[in-house]
Amino acid sequence: MSDYKKAIDAVASLKAVNGAPWEGINPEFAARMKVQNRFKTGLDIARYTAKIMRQDMAEYDADSSQYTQSLGCWHGFIGQQKLISIKKHFGTTKKSYLYLSGWMIAALRSEFGPLPDQSMHEKTSVPALIEELYTFLRQADARELGGLFRALDAAREAGDSAKETEVQDKIDNFQTHVVPIIADIDAGFGNEEATYLLAKKMIEAGACAIQIENQVSDEKQCGHQDGKVTVPHADFLAKIRAVRYAFLELGVDDGVIVARTDSLGAGLTKQIAVTNEPGDLGDKYNAFLDGDYVESADDIANGDVVVKANGKLLKPKRLASGLFQFKKGSGEDRCVLDCITSLQNGADLLWIETEKPHVGQIGGMVNRIREVVPNAKLVYNNSPSFNWTLNFRQQVFDAMAEEGKDVSAYDRANLMSVEYDDTELAAAADEKIRTFQADASREAGIFHHLITLPTYHTAALSTDNLAKEYFGEAGMLGYVANVQRKEIRQSIACVKHQNMAGSDMGDDHKEYFSGDAALKASGKDNTMNQF
Repeated sequence: MSDYKKAIDAVASLKAVNGAPWEGINPEFAARMKVQNRFKTGLDIARYTAKIMRQDMAEYDADSSQYTQSLGCWHGFIGQQKLISIKKHFGTTKKSYLYLSGWMIAALRSEFGPLPDQSMHEKTSVPALIEELYTFLRQADARELGGLFRALDAAREAGDSAKETEVQDKIDNFQTHVVPIIADIDAGFGNEEATYLLAKKMIEAGACAIQIENQVSDEKQCGHQDGKVTVPHADFLAKIRAVRYAFLELGVDDGVIVARTDSLGAGLTKQIAVTNEPGDLGDKYNAFLDGDYVESADDIANGDVVVKANGKLLKPKRLASGLFQFKKGSGEDRCVLDCITSLQNGADLLWIETEKPHVGQIGGMVNRIREVVPNAKLVYNNSPSFNWTLNFRQQVFDAMAEEGKDVSAYDRANLMSVEYDDTELAAAADEKIRTFQADASREAGIFHHLITLPTYHTAALSTDNLAKEYFGEAGMLGYVANVQRKEIRQSIACVKHQNMAGSDMGDDHKEYFSGDAALKASGKDNTMNQF
């Protein structure tokens, strides 16, 4: 017996027990509402999606072609439309996630207005967006199922048993739009207690995966900007444990922690690590400090700090800001140590913030990490901060030069120019971009590919094009030709915006509640019938 029919029988039994007062309750209508609201709480979602993510991780470990993907979304509607589109085009939402970007929270969702990505926005905005995203995804479920229920009624009314069976099968095997969200908690918004409290709110809203970075919370910078300041490992591990405790407290035992290191581009630390003996984790962190070794107290000026590192007395270089500087060129070694340490202390996945999308560079670091942790795998930011066209054209240029090919027709510094668009080099670069995800998952241990803020850029681009046309000579044709006509021909769900906003579901409920007296909106005069 299907879950749908079980739900009908369960309500029918309740109705029988309650007698006359429940006479107006239709068991099938009640069952439909239950099926349309599969997830009652955010914790239901977090537990469900954590299991999906764990299964996906195991499948990737067995076959690196089974990587996962996501796009960053800054509004519930954007996330909803993304999942509706994926399901329409590919027939499944499997291995498709959502990413919640702290950058987009700061830029688009703060009460202060647009802010830089420096953790200055209200931290409650993060769980609020998680809840909003899942509200819209659950509504997508209810909308699609509502359409199936109406199709089921139509088949019954027409006496078409074959169609009824077909629709019933779609209801029984319905795939939800609810997928895992990897949610950005930045550097934890404070100490480990603040991190724990925010993580709880995020998990309660539905997050099964939380990404946290090793920057100083009150000095946090965007991973693709300068001025990043990292913290000693002990501080970061305390926050990883805080997130794990939050998962365990709320019964999401297989919740996922993504440990992000910004060490590759961070040249500063706010504090010297505590160390108890040579070779411990604090000592390894301090060994990367830049400075001068001193022989006596005469080498130490007023206010200088001295630390014993590498068996010697080191006077670390301290800036006017009070921050300490790392040795030049130590970023990759620090990054590898960060990753190994995080995985050995409770993290499940890694995020290495790099300065360019280069499979060889990423793979070189992952290979070093896997010497210690063989199943290490990455979440990787296919960042819009990269100039993908220029980066990959330069990679191809360099490869051609190394192979002894003639590259005299190209100006390496100017390869972004449109004059190169139809060249062999540009075509080779575009192919490398096209296969980047598969190549990096195979050669560099990337389990999950995301783009942090693509929908920020698509919203800006589409709005620019519409404004240019509508307010220009094209007038209304700018909207009709470039938006509505394409929506209709591509079967974009929200072309019927009343339906997308819940009008049909509202009609269903009116019928459930009021029967023949219901005043419904979807009659013959509904102008959207023309779509």
